[in-house]
Amino acid sequence: MEKRTLGTSGIHISPIIMGTWQAGKRMWVGIEDSETIKAIRSGFEAGITTVDTAEVYGTGHSEQIVAQALKDVRSQVVYATKVFANHLKYDQVIEACDRSLANLQTDYIDLYQIHWASGTWNSEIVPIAETMAALNHLKQMGKIRAIGVSNFSKVQLEEASQYGRIDSLQPPYSLFWRKIEPDLTNYCLEHKISILAYSSLAQGLLTGKFKRDHKFTEGDHRVSNKLFNGENFERSQLAIEKLQPIATHYQTTLGNLALAWLIFDSSSRPQVNAIAGARNEEQSVQNAKAAQLKLTEIDWLEIEAIGRSVTDFLDDTPIMWDFS
Repeated sequence: MEKRTLGTSGIHISPIIMGTWQAGKRMWVGIEDSETIKAIRSGFEAGITTVDTAEVYGTGHSEQIVAQALKDVRSQVVYATKVFANHLKYDQVIEACDRSLANLQTDYIDLYQIHWASGTWNSEIVPIAETMAALNHLKQMGKIRAIGVSNFSKVQLEEASQYGRIDSLQPPYSLFWRKIEPDLTNYCLEHKISILAYSSLAQGLLTGKFKRDHKFTEGDHRVSNKLFNGENFERSQLAIEKLQPIATHYQTTLGNLALAWLIFDSSSRPQVNAIAGARNEEQSVQNAKAAQLKLTEIDWLEIEAIGRSVTDFLDDTPIMWDFS
């Protein structure tokens, strides 16, 4: 799989990134550690050499599973993890990083990201200058190689950038969820900030496997996803029906068509990389194939227009879930 440079860091990442929220098990159902380990390893063998995790995913369990899957090939992979909003004071950042290093069984983290800005999820307000000072210190010590942010607005990203180099932004971004356009995408293009898109398949919706009569298992957090409810869900079903002939033309799956659309390389767009989770080996190998799919500009635009039939009708709130 052809690699890309993360921001200006010199770190080379795969355009398809293994997402491991599900590896933490919390808020997911039917997840088995052994299957997750196989999925991560199979993804690596198929060319997915970048893995994204976070301290909050199962209180470190996801990080531990990543280590079990990849510790023997550590030098060949890129680890990206995140510090949560309740650990953004200077000393807390240092301590959280050390915990993640232990969980990942490594002496450095390639990309360390602020998961959510301070004040979110009822967390204490911490000046971004204090958090960035800790991150810069970790970078100087060699414990982390690059700094990123996740779920930041343009204003928050601009403020963080005043105190150090930000090489990545991790937002929810997919054909069906495009809240970062155009303000954040334009900013990232101008400042050479890579985008690591999470929920790049709209939590599986873009695979086409969730039909109109689908019922989620109790405890599955997708029940609260706005795209899976009401008129949004119906519009997505109609859009998927329009996407299917394009996928058939390319002899690919709906999911890989959506991933290929997202990572499409164009001088008018910032570099976008797709985080895609996998429950098993088959899903990992399938996700990796999206990097080989080369869309034409005309088809990319047609897919873009179909996606607009969903996104143009969403409300203005930037968060995909309604956990209230």
